[in-house]
Amino acid sequence: MKIPAGLLAQARLGEDWARWLDGLPQLADDLLDDWELRLDGDPMHGFCALVLPVRTASGRPAVLKLHSDADAEESDHEHLVLQHWHGNGAVQLLRADPHRRALLLERLHPENLNDLWDLEACSIVAGLYRRIHLPALPALRPLTTYVDRWTTDLGRLPRGAPIPRRLVEQAVALGRDFVDDAQSVGTIIHGDLHYENVLAADREPWLVIDPKPMSGDPHYELAPMLWNRFEELAGDVRAGLRRRFHTLLDDAGLDEDRARDWVVVRMVHNAMWAVQDAMRAGVDLSVEERVWITQCITIAKAVQD
Repeated sequence: MKIPAGLLAQARLGEDWARWLDGLPQLADDLLDDWELRLDGDPMHGFCALVLPVRTASGRPAVLKLHSDADAEESDHEHLVLQHWHGNGAVQLLRADPHRRALLLERLHPENLNDLWDLEACSIVAGLYRRIHLPALPALRPLTTYVDRWTTDLGRLPRGAPIPRRLVEQAVALGRDFVDDAQSVGTIIHGDLHYENVLAADREPWLVIDPKPMSGDPHYELAPMLWNRFEELAGDVRAGLRRRFHTLLDDAGLDEDRARDWVVVRMVHNAMWAVQDAMRAGVDLSVEERVWITQCITIAKAVQD
């Protein structure tokens, strides 16, 4: 088993990463043997996972997904939610070993929503929201526990940080309100639903993959559909963002004010993390980080103008 070079490069991120990568070939071989799988294509990977095309003993095409511990807080409950969705609007879970952080999933096609006009993609995602936003499972972590922590961090951000103070103060106030709001929890949310996390399939045109599940608020979901494919909005960014935003709202039947406020909170948190990363490293913000922060601010303003 050869690990893709792009995933091996993650060893630079620390000893835990290096240890997981060192053991990954043996882990993959063990699971292939234990689950009677055979390789059926080249390995693929995301930031935190190895994905192997395989065939089962019966010849069914599938993929074996092996998670690192690096995103444990986000991916611990992926198997529970996929099992609960039972393939309704989402990739079907065939088998799971939570201890080894391994999932066997139905194999989908490589095509994703990047291949479609962005507003058509927004309409598809809005329809998927309706199917995956079910009552939350008791095991899921509440969205509010994260927002409470992030809001505290935001309140401590230096006044000289390159984020408009008005937006910082607004996001802090909104975050605190959401933490105290019972409607901020109670629904299964994906957490990172964007164009590349919806793949073409045989049994349905499009299916959701790679949830980072929480017990949360459906209105939290919209922001990734705004910041991804951002470069396509050149010319009239504000109008393009608002078209996406309102397509998602209208087709999913969501509340505009609540969705807007969550977008503001999420985008200011994203900008804050870029600032924090540079501060922890003791370096100035890179050009790419400054561009990202500007993008976050642009989105937060566009949904409010």
